[in-house]
Amino acid sequence: MTISPLAPAGFPDLPVIDGITFAAAAAGVHYAGRDDVMLAALAPGSTIAGVFTRSATRSANVLDCQAKLGADPVGPAAIIVNSGNSNAFTGKYGDGSVKAICGAVSDALQIDERRIFTASTGVIGERLPHDRIVGKMQELAANLAPDSITDAAKAIMTTDTFPKGAGASVDINGQTVKIAGIAKGSGMIAPDMATMLVYIFTDAKIEQPTLQALVSGHNAKTFNCITVDSDTSTSDTLIAAATGASGVDVGGNSDFAQALHNVMLDLAHQVVRDGEGATKFVTVNVSGGQSDSDAHKVALSIANSPLVKTAIAGEDANWGRVVMAVGKSGAAADRDKLNIKFGDITVAENGWRAPDYSEDATSAYMKNDELSISVDLGIGAGKSTVWTCDLTHGYISINADYRS
Repeated sequence: MTISPLAPAGFPDLPVIDGITFAAAAAGVHYAGRDDVMLAALAPGSTIAGVFTRSATRSANVLDCQAKLGADPVGPAAIIVNSGNSNAFTGKYGDGSVKAICGAVSDALQIDERRIFTASTGVIGERLPHDRIVGKMQELAANLAPDSITDAAKAIMTTDTFPKGAGASVDINGQTVKIAGIAKGSGMIAPDMATMLVYIFTDAKIEQPTLQALVSGHNAKTFNCITVDSDTSTSDTLIAAATGASGVDVGGNSDFAQALHNVMLDLAHQVVRDGEGATKFVTVNVSGGQSDSDAHKVALSIANSPLVKTAIAGEDANWGRVVMAVGKSGAAADRDKLNIKFGDITVAENGWRAPDYSEDATSAYMKNDELSISVDLGIGAGKSTVWTCDLTHGYISINADYRS
C-alpha cells in the first residue's frame, strides 16, 4: 500500500500512560497476515467519556458503548477493537457478537462486562466472525504491555495508509500529566458527533462528567470539523479514558484542556491527510456569517462539494465552484458582499471578480500540497473552520474494490 503523500514523517514517540497496557493480534477477521484486533486494559477507577455516531443505522458496538457510558468508575476497564468488519447492520447476531467478545474479555482479565467497551470497523452488513477474536483473547491478555500503543494503532487500520497517533505532556503545579491518542480513518468520513475510531488516554485525575464535557466540547471544533467524502459511518466512536495514575486533579485546568484539544485536532488532521486518494490538505475558513452555525454550513458545503474537490485535485483555480457551494449551502448569504481568497490571493470581492486577480498566480498557488480557501460572507460575525482533502481517481479505485 502506498502511503499518503500528506502523511507525517512517522509515528510519533507517544508518552507511556501509567495505568494502561496494550496488545494486538492477528485474528483473521478480514485481513490476512496482519494484526486486526487490539486490546487496552485500564486500571481500576479509570473514568471513561465518549461521543458516538448519531447515524440511525449505528452498529451493535456503538449502541452497547452508549448504554455503558457514564457508569460509576468502579474496578478495571477495557477497550477491544477489531478492523475488517464493522458488525453493523447484522441484527441480533451483532448483539450476540458484542456479548461474546465482552464475555471473553471479562473472563481473561476479570473485568465486569459493564466496564468493557468494544468497537468494530470495516465492511458493513456481514456477520462478524467473533469466534476468531475470542480465540485470540488469551494471547492478547498475555501480551499486554504499557509501551505497545503503536501496535494498537496499526491493528485498527482499514484503508488507512499510516497509523495515527498524537500525544502531549503538561506541567501542572510542578507535576507532569500525559496524554496519548490513536485514531483510524480514511474514508466514510463526515462526522456527526465524533468520527471514525479514536482512543485517547491520560493519567490525569478527572471526574467523568468533567471529562465528558471536555471531550464533547473539543469534538465540536475538531472531529466534527473534518470531512473526506461527506459520508458518516455507522461505527464512529471516540473514547477518552483517564486512569488518575498521576494523582494530578485536572478538573478546570485550562492547560490540560488545551493539550487535550491539541491532541484531538492533531488526530483529526491526520485523518484528513490520509483521506482515500488524497493529494491535497485543504483548510476552509468562513467568516462574516449570520451565525457560527451558518458559517459552518457554508464551510461544509465547500469542503464536501465534489466539484470543488475535483478542481483542487486538478490544481484548477476554479473559484466559481466556491461561489456555487456558498449558494447551495442553505445558509444566509448576499451575493454582492461575498469575498473569496485562495491562500493570500483575493480572487473575488464584493460579489465580483477581484480587479487585480491573477490567474497565473492563483494557478501556481494551487500546486501546493496544503491549500486554504477563505470566504467572507460579509453579513455578520459568524465563523467556522473545516478541514478536507481533494477528490481524486484514487478515491474511486479504493472504494470500487473495497470488498474485493
